[in-house]
Amino acid sequence: MRIRFQLIIFMFLRTILNTAHRMVYPFLSIFARGLGVDIASMSLLMTARALLGATSPLFAPIADQRGRKFGMLLGIAIFTLGVGIVAIYPTFWTLAIALILALIGKYMFDPSMQAYFGDRIPYSQRGTALAVTEVAWSMSFIAGVPVMGFLIGKFGWSAPFPIFTVAGLMVFAVIWKIIPNKDSHHELTTDSKIGYRAVFTSIPALAGISIAMWASAGNELVNVIFGVWLEDSFGLKIAALAGASAVIGISELSGEGLVAFTTDKLGKPLALTIGLVCNTLASILLPFIGQTQIGALIGLFLFYITFEYILVSHIPLMTELVPSARATMLSVNVTGHSLGRALGAFLATFIYQQFGFMLVAFTAVVFNLAAFLALRRMQKG
Repeated sequence: MRIRFQLIIFMFLRTILNTAHRMVYPFLSIFARGLGVDIASMSLLMTARALLGATSPLFAPIADQRGRKFGMLLGIAIFTLGVGIVAIYPTFWTLAIALILALIGKYMFDPSMQAYFGDRIPYSQRGTALAVTEVAWSMSFIAGVPVMGFLIGKFGWSAPFPIFTVAGLMVFAVIWKIIPNKDSHHELTTDSKIGYRAVFTSIPALAGISIAMWASAGNELVNVIFGVWLEDSFGLKIAALAGASAVIGISELSGEGLVAFTTDKLGKPLALTIGLVCNTLASILLPFIGQTQIGALIGLFLFYITFEYILVSHIPLMTELVPSARATMLSVNVTGHSLGRALGAFLATFIYQQFGFMLVAFTAVVFNLAAFLALRRMQKG
């Protein structure tokens, strides 16, 4: 019962972190105008954020050496520091610092949390359990982003950051309270090199990390551009873009629900295969049905529900590849996601401005095919 309670609590806590991470995407053009910069500058900022997020393995041993609770608290502290800087002094450069620190904090927090539950929950039930915590990803778009859109529309682009600063302090206090200091489920390691060596000498682990990289690259192409695409194509403004984000959030929530009901039954590799195939089909379909506003929203729904199925099926699979260095493994997996998102963010605006949205979607197909080949390599061991 205690674990179930903690899963639900963490779902709500992570919604705050994910909202701060994701709100930039639908409001990319609004942030750019508010800061007096162009879309290309914001895209480069997103690329830099993703690249610096790839440094998460530098902090990975913390949760293995100092404990899961310490890793989570340190991640929240870094997140709160980042958003607090913008709350005090809102400029392009403080926003850049905030996005980078918030991402590093999130990428320290998430592997520590996933390792905490991975230590306690049997592998056969882990897909369902971690899917509960991943509901926070969709809830950030269903509830968090629309609320931030309201605040931005009423008070300006920097309005969310004081809210996130207070929320970060609250999250820190809750984790301090509900996570025990002594952890009988995890034996602290003394040498970080052992964990790194275990991960980087495992072919299945490296293949699993590359799945994260390629799938995230394809997803980030659409993440960075969809708000700009909807605004350019249909003239959607802040409220409508927030509504579109809620549609995406509902699709992701549906994907997380599908994982909870199917992934443990199907087996993680088969579920991941199904997700990659379906997301590839959704990517092909998106530019064709996106000729109307309703069609675009339907296409985005299909794209995000299938990607979420990939993402959430992938996490429990990765928790068991190197159990002796679970937090290190999950942190290096985050690096795969970060490098993929950096690649996608770097290419997104260039492809969109030069060739249009159709090539953006078709490039996502190519990345998915690379992820599928990596999955096949992982299964061969």
